[in-house]
Amino acid sequence: MRKAILMLVVLLPAMFSGCFGEDEVITNVEIEPAYPAPWDRANIIYDNSDSFSRVTENGTYATDAVRSVYVDVPTITAADGGSGLTGDAAVHLGLWLPVIEGCDWESAELPDNCKVPVIAEVGPYYDDGDVDALTPAERLGRFLIENYVPHGFGVAQVSVFGTGESNHCMDLMGTDEQRGIDAAVTWLGTQGWSNGNVGLIGKSYDGSTPWQAATFGNPHLATIVPMSGLIGVHELMWRNGSMEARGAVMHNGVYGSFGIDGDADDPDNACEGYMQGYLNGPAAYLTGGMVDYAGNTYWTERSFLDRVVENYNGSIYIIQGMQDWNVDPHMAFPTHQIVTDAGIETKTLAGQWAHDYPDRVSGHSSQGVGRGQEAYPYTLRWDWADEMLYWFNWYLKGEGEAPELGVEMQDNRGGWRFETAWPSDDTTYLEILVSDISQSPTGSIGPGFDPIMMTYGPFENDTYIAGLPTFHVSATPHDARNGHMFVEMTDDNGIHLGHAVMDLRYYDGGRDGVFQLTPFETVMAKMEFMPMDVFLSAGESIHLTVTNTGEDYVPSPAATGWFTVNWAASTLTLPIVERTCDDLFQVPMMEYGEESGRVC
Repeated sequence: MRKAILMLVVLLPAMFSGCFGEDEVITNVEIEPAYPAPWDRANIIYDNSDSFSRVTENGTYATDAVRSVYVDVPTITAADGGSGLTGDAAVHLGLWLPVIEGCDWESAELPDNCKVPVIAEVGPYYDDGDVDALTPAERLGRFLIENYVPHGFGVAQVSVFGTGESNHCMDLMGTDEQRGIDAAVTWLGTQGWSNGNVGLIGKSYDGSTPWQAATFGNPHLATIVPMSGLIGVHELMWRNGSMEARGAVMHNGVYGSFGIDGDADDPDNACEGYMQGYLNGPAAYLTGGMVDYAGNTYWTERSFLDRVVENYNGSIYIIQGMQDWNVDPHMAFPTHQIVTDAGIETKTLAGQWAHDYPDRVSGHSSQGVGRGQEAYPYTLRWDWADEMLYWFNWYLKGEGEAPELGVEMQDNRGGWRFETAWPSDDTTYLEILVSDISQSPTGSIGPGFDPIMMTYGPFENDTYIAGLPTFHVSATPHDARNGHMFVEMTDDNGIHLGHAVMDLRYYDGGRDGVFQLTPFETVMAKMEFMPMDVFLSAGESIHLTVTNTGEDYVPSPAATGWFTVNWAASTLTLPIVERTCDDLFQVPMMEYGEESGRVC
């Protein structure tokens, strides 16, 4: 797809030429890059014998014995409760370092060749549903230790406050947790054996801690690799005012219990964040918003992206499953473009897997119809360990070649392509009047009403819907209970392509709603679908089903009314890109064929 070309100028000796430069020979020579780009790896054979991918070239260093470390967090004070009252707040980590000849890790003075960068995974699961922080975790730790310590990296497994051997309270990504993570980054970047650079990587909760760390602008945090990570807690669990079923209880009903388990350390968990969770979950359920009035900062403290854009000076590698229903892809898009536009060097890898890593057969192979099954096995990226090695070498060691930034995107039928931006800069927007759609819709929307069905198509040519489609609905509520709406897009076989959801109080989109809609006053409900990258063959159509709610979204008690729609004033807008098989690249150890949904 891209090749490095070197122009060589060969000057023949004067004894064979009339004068200097007269017989110059200019030769085009293809130079193999030190780190092959993703589109140049198709013929590389990777080791797929383990549960995760492995680097093609093993490092030369042995791995030293694990070290158990407690890092003091002096920024936790008595005002924070818990361990702040005793002044001994600390986070615990396990640390693995390479064995380098002549390097004594306990020495205060070490030469530069003994200094190594650190890759850390930070999360709540060590000793809480998983191994302790001193044991390589199958989740990600073993992948990091076995692949990268031999290449001269340190690896750390860090427990957030209130979990594992870390004391203080489990405050679900709140200010205290953020301070603990920042303290761990500083410690890892200031030790005598450290080259000063730290990278954070992880998935899910462990993919949210890198975003938390990046809010501080810590000079030692050189790169983050959030995989299905949260740019904010409320941002994930509420979409246009609509709450996921788990939203109101994630703190006190799920993670808060990690820190309260009936032992002598329970008093350390008596923190303000835990107490506030009892009120702010239900309050956000009732209002759909962040309840940030009257000085309440519970949800705003747990919102990261704005502070990352303002403070962070490192690079970002976002990894996202486009079929992730635990941490939806709206955590990655338009986030990728927001941080890129802020001048942060950013790359995104987005495949049609669920809540998983790019290289795990067990998770990828179990995906259901319309949830990634159609793209498997082309979802598997056996080159992922190499990809991360190239990334860490550049951003933590300053070695190798600068990665090509942009988005590696996989469509719903398995095709991979590279985009410099997503949605792409050459996207066109197809605006469709809903009243012109076949099976022109009728009926009202609300609890107990029949679904409204409509079809658009067939498309004359092969079509890529790549971006965030919008569905703008002219809605008129008929009572004071507001309204709620869910839209699902499927293909001719009924396979899920995408969905959108909205509490009508948030009709203008985003996070700012109104307290109450006025009955019989029409509003334009600006619904936006979750990010989707969909390939449709010529002759296929799309189908929309509009209902009161769907999937795991729960209308609030203030949004249970019914409303009518003026379909003649409503529009569906599809982001379309022109792409062909020539734009696709083949990932290693996978060849496209008839079963991939197209012949490329």
